[in-house]
Amino acid sequence: MFAKILIANRGEIACRVITTARKMGIKTVAVYSDADARAPFVAMADEAVHIGPSPAAESYLIADKIIAACKQTGAEAVHPGYGFLSERTSFAEALAKEGIAFIGPPVGAIAAMGDKIESKKLAKEAGVNVVPGFVGEIEDTEHAVRISNEIGYPVMMKASAGGGGKGMRLAYNEADVREGFESVKREGLNSFGDDRVFIEKFILNPRHIEIQILGDQHGNILYLNERECSIQRRHQKVVEEAPSPFVTPKMRKAMGEQCVALARAVGYYSAGTVELIVSGADPTGESFFFLEMNTRLQVEHPVTEAITGIDLVEQMIRVAAGEKLSLTQDDIGIDGWAIENRVYAEDPYRGFLPSTGRLVHYQPPAAGWVEDETVAGKPRRGVAKGTGSVRVDDGVYEGGEVSRFYDPMIAKLITWAPTRDEAADLQIEALDKFRIKGLGHNVDFLSAIMQHPRFRSGELTTGFIAEEYPEGFHGAASTEDFRRILAAVCAGNEFTLQSRARRITGQLDTPQPVTSEWLVKLGDERFHVQLGEGHALVDGVRVDGTCNWLPGMVQAEATAAVAGGAEQRFGLIVERIGNQWKVTTRGAAHTALVIPKRLARHESLMLEKVPPDLSRLLICPMPGMLVKLHVAEGETVQPGQPLATVEAMKMENILRAEKEGVIAKINAAEGESLAVDAVILELE
Repeated sequence: MFAKILIANRGEIACRVITTARKMGIKTVAVYSDADARAPFVAMADEAVHIGPSPAAESYLIADKIIAACKQTGAEAVHPGYGFLSERTSFAEALAKEGIAFIGPPVGAIAAMGDKIESKKLAKEAGVNVVPGFVGEIEDTEHAVRISNEIGYPVMMKASAGGGGKGMRLAYNEADVREGFESVKREGLNSFGDDRVFIEKFILNPRHIEIQILGDQHGNILYLNERECSIQRRHQKVVEEAPSPFVTPKMRKAMGEQCVALARAVGYYSAGTVELIVSGADPTGESFFFLEMNTRLQVEHPVTEAITGIDLVEQMIRVAAGEKLSLTQDDIGIDGWAIENRVYAEDPYRGFLPSTGRLVHYQPPAAGWVEDETVAGKPRRGVAKGTGSVRVDDGVYEGGEVSRFYDPMIAKLITWAPTRDEAADLQIEALDKFRIKGLGHNVDFLSAIMQHPRFRSGELTTGFIAEEYPEGFHGAASTEDFRRILAAVCAGNEFTLQSRARRITGQLDTPQPVTSEWLVKLGDERFHVQLGEGHALVDGVRVDGTCNWLPGMVQAEATAAVAGGAEQRFGLIVERIGNQWKVTTRGAAHTALVIPKRLARHESLMLEKVPPDLSRLLICPMPGMLVKLHVAEGETVQPGQPLATVEAMKMENILRAEKEGVIAKINAAEGESLAVDAVILELE
């Protein structure tokens, strides 16, 4: 076994690998850029080596710097995590030349599966179902249009070397192909250094299901069940779970055996994932097709670990050291259900725009089990079995920055429970306990998904988000009973705040004590609340419960039951903004104005500001670079017409006209870096 390994990565995955290495008694080496000098993974490792400036192209993507760090520290092996150099054949080859082990698959397998065009040919030869399409290089836009017309719409255009949702466009007609083909080429070139594109048929009611593969260097290859990854936004996974609510035992066996056959065909060992597209329109479950094979550890690997009890990172290390798998296919079972949500630095209330910046406050939910070790005085979080458990994989810290240089992930929240509904309920409860301030985040959105009836039914497709939130996200839906509870909570908070103020100022004996009767304006609704001991009457409906909020607190917990119904327990983020309360819970932010009932007639004096009309301006919604201007001054445009393309975090975003008009003035040039809210152009 290795005495010391180096982790050629950063953030949560570096923390994850270090945790398992410690458990195995292996020393660790971290490498870090300028931006990551104070990151948790650097403090966790036994040694750390600075490898350059913040941009990945000048640090994490330079193989020579990683190898130099290995030589400097005596690291015998490198775990690449995911992304960066994890699927670069040249990196694995360079390590081999220096006698340093690569904790991953053989070079030949990486090369064979790294090219989406070639991998489809190999999959077909291995007897794996493949999606109908054009397997070959496409010359130009006209060629792409001819191919798409022959395959039949809808089609998916993909960068051959793509991944992580980059370099992909769905086309429903010829116009979509003409508009998107060049963007796919550019994204492929900018993100992967390869502008080749292929086109394939888009499967109706598609579900994204993947099979976890694990093999050793002695010819043993297993499949560790499946993961459902259908809930995606712009082809980037948001929610993953294991097992899939769609997959039957017969289907699981057929998928697993085909994926093992593919792995065997390329001499695969280590952990890997075969991604499949499955037609949810086929009730037989037989319409599944090969998409690609990821020759590395997946972001969503914890859900597989939770239902199998297998530490995939440990197995990767053991396989790289030449050990045989101690498991057989019969040993692989399914214990309970696991769900993972990706907490991203993005603002779902503003079209999921990237939100980089400083984490002014960061407090994740407490895990259900803590390992018997501490790092820098803090326990590492893990997962345990029982009636339910919570695991948080993160690599950020309060006061640190989510940088524009790297992936916008803040944390991964994993819950395990005996059933799917219980695992989802745990997600909602844990998401309520996240405290993130300083930048936008998607916690509310994730909670809304967990509560959504369609998610609960298991009727998922890759179009879930687009179909269920066609007008964007505006907060999770709530019931009238829950809004009654919130009205009672806000009235109780106002009573507590005013009572405390009177105690501090010595006004307890004033002629008008703090009232117990309130008018609560919650959004567009009004509730009359009368507070009692341990209960409230909200428009005459009794609400029993407690809230542990105290003045100055931001986080609180409440339990409540309406009219003798089932008790609900939930966490709240409580903020006092001016004369109003902002309470965030269960996937939505609620603003409440609370005034004494006797002053209800003065409510109209609380005037609301009318926002200015910005519809004639094209405003840059995120920091990025103006890649292309699609219009010129004096040109008449129609609603929905592309006006500009802005690249942010290596993703191209097409900004479109909201209404008809004439371009009066263009304020930015192609290639220019833009700040958030910069005015790109103006309409007459």
